[in-house]
Order: sequence, then C-alpha cells, then structure tokens
Amino acid sequence: MKQYAAEFFGTFWLVLGGCGSAVLAAKFPGVGIGLLGVALAFGLTVMTMAFAIGHISGCHLNPAVSIGLWAGGRFPGKQLLPYIVAQVVGGIVAGGVLFLIARGQAGFDVHAGFAANGYGEHSPGGYSLLAALICEVVMTMMFLLIILGATDKRAPQGFAPIAIGLGLTLIHLISIPVTNTSVNPARSTGVAIFAGGWALSQLWLFWVAPIAGGLLGAVVYRALGRDVARPTPAS
Repeated sequence: MKQYAAEFFGTFWLVLGGCGSAVLAAKFPGVGIGLLGVALAFGLTVMTMAFAIGHISGCHLNPAVSIGLWAGGRFPGKQLLPYIVAQVVGGIVAGGVLFLIARGQAGFDVHAGFAANGYGEHSPGGYSLLAALICEVVMTMMFLLIILGATDKRAPQGFAPIAIGLGLTLIHLISIPVTNTSVNPARSTGVAIFAGGWALSQLWLFWVAPIAGGLLGAVVYRALGRDVARPTPAS
C-alpha cells in the first residue's frame, strides 16, 4: 500500500506542478513562464519525485511507464493495475485541486482548455490527428528508452532522476505545440475530466498513443541492451 500511496502522491505532484504551471503561470502578465517554463515544470516534478519516492515505488507516475517497465521485464504484472489506478486517481485529485485554485480568478473558463491535450482545432499549433498520434507514440517511446537506460544497473548510479527529468523537459519542448504534451494517460485524464467536452472526446488518443509508445520503447531497449557488457572507459 505504501507503493500505491507513493504513486498517488507522485502523480498528484506531476499534474499539479506541470498542469498548474500551464494554467496559472504560463501567460501571467509581465512574468509569464511560457512554453519553456511549463516544459521545465514538468521535468522538475518528475525529478523531485524520483528523488523523493523512487526508493519506495520506483516513481512511475504514468500508466504508460508502468506498462513499458512491465514489458521491459522490470515490473511485475500483478502490480500493474493497482499502480495505474493510483496514478489516475492522483491525477484526477490534482486536477480537482487545480480547478479549485484556478476558479478563484475572475473570468476563468475551464472549457477554454485547462491544460488538456488535444489535436486538430484543439492542438496548440493546429496539428492533425495523425501528427498528434505519431508525436505521442515517438515521444513516449523515447521517454521509455531514457528511463530504461538511466535505471539500468550498468548505467552510472545516482543520476537517473536527473536524466529522466531533463528527458521529460525536452519532450515537452518538442511536443507542447503539437498536443500540449501528454506521454502520460494519468496526466491527460486528470485535467480532461474537468475540461469536459472536446477534452474527454479526444482523451482516447492520449491513452492509446502513450501506451503504444511505452511498449515500443520497451521492445527497442530490450533489443539494444540485451547481453551488452558495460563499456570499458577509454584510457
């Protein structure tokens, strides 16, 4: 139960910190943090939680990551469903807290977006369904490659949270204009429930694509990393 609680609080922080930065701070007059700040906020949430709860639950914070780690032989299947439930509930509770904060501002309209993920007319840059699908699959695949590689016992120890956090920051820098960046079904669900309407109708993509990308990343890393000895440092 401590592992599931850790996943709940970790995902809560990811959604509150990442989506909160987008909703509350991205366009704040004069000092708005913009795309770069939002991307960094998502990376920081994962990095801080990796240090805080990585030794308790592994700090997945993402159903696609849990599924990818299972496919990569790093996570037991019997814990997969409880982890996903804890992550989704954590994301929804964070979305609720963010909604309560944001509605305190005059003129707030949750249906205007609320950091929800979308494609077509709801993509920040007007990107198509196909573009969004490809982007989410590829970005999640690369995220799993980073996670599996950084946490490999042959990798330098102690740096995984930094690599993973910076990896997620880079992913957001690339893909916020395309889909507002999901690569995480729990993150998408946590805000879509409150945005409603179009956000819920397009939510399916932000479950299907990240999970497909997570599985693909696991397959690729298993092929790359199998039976490879740790390289000898150059003398």
